[in-house]
Amino acid sequence: MLSFIGLGLFDGDDISLKGLKRIQAADHVFLEGYTSRLMGIKICEMEDLYGKTVTVLGREDVELHPDTILEYARDSDVAFLTGGDPMVSTTHADLRIRASERGIPTEIVHGSSISSAVCGLSGLQNYRFGKSCSIPFPAKGWFPTAPLDTILANQLRSLHTIVYLDIQEGRYMTVPQAIRLIEEMAVKEGKEPPRLFVGIARAGSADPHVRAGDAQTLRDHDFGDPLHVLVIPAELHLIEEEYLKTFAGL
Repeated sequence: MLSFIGLGLFDGDDISLKGLKRIQAADHVFLEGYTSRLMGIKICEMEDLYGKTVTVLGREDVELHPDTILEYARDSDVAFLTGGDPMVSTTHADLRIRASERGIPTEIVHGSSISSAVCGLSGLQNYRFGKSCSIPFPAKGWFPTAPLDTILANQLRSLHTIVYLDIQEGRYMTVPQAIRLIEEMAVKEGKEPPRLFVGIARAGSADPHVRAGDAQTLRDHDFGDPLHVLVIPAELHLIEEEYLKTFAGL
């Protein structure tokens, strides 16, 4: 059995009781560590909480070399842990398909997700979100502008955009960094950048931080510790606007 278990957004208290029971009953526990991170708990603290050794996996381990996970799951119970909800990432869906092709039973234990937390913290209505996108840290000779295309296409349809920010080893993109990159994309493409942004930090923690405003306001704002996520709103409904004024300083 291969169990996909969502850990929630921030710390060890976010996991569901069902998820915790599945982990404690598992023979092997793997943690996917590249699409998200739980900033409020360390790996050693997870192991104490679960009573299990937790093996952390990188992107290549899951996408290119999943045989270890699948071979264990053929004859024993394997818990595959992810931040947020396990099926938000397409790489996890692919792993489940591979397991099914080998005749390995699977299950999903859902967890709270940033895609729903964003709606609660910002007040932006969930049915008004379009395609999401991710902004990576630029590399030498590589500066993708596809995120801006996604944002502008959504705005033409009056849809909001969730922008996921890059996570690397010991390096977490901030809201101000992401806004600067979007402005650079706009200059490079000769297009107008968005006029309104909503930055969210530490969703799921005891002190989440939400701030709405124009580019300059958020570029100069200190959002504090990671993880950060950025939202680009389309034209606001009256209730959305009032919510952002009340809870995000718009």
